[in-house]
Parts: sequence; C-alpha cells; structure tokens
Amino acid sequence: MSSTKITVLALCMAAFVAGCAKKEEVVYVDEPAVTTEPVYTGKYK
Repeated sequence: MSSTKITVLALCMAAFVAGCAKKEEVVYVDEPAVTTEPVYTGKYK
C-alpha cells in the first residue's frame, strides 16, 4: 500500500475510535435566583 492510503486509513481509524469513545457525562445545575422581598412603603393605602 502506498503511504497516502496508509495515512488515510490511519486517520479514518482514529476518527472511528474517537467517535465510539465513552462520552463524559456533564451535569449543569442552575442555582435559584436570589431576590429580595418587596418592602411595604404605605404608598397605596
């Protein structure tokens, strides 16, 4: 085989192995938004 065919075959094998590799599980946690409670000012009595 020529060196070009071997190189292409090696790249294809590397892509195949990388595609079939076990994926790392990523978990995103959204923290609840911190808000202040409204203050009663007596404006609307």
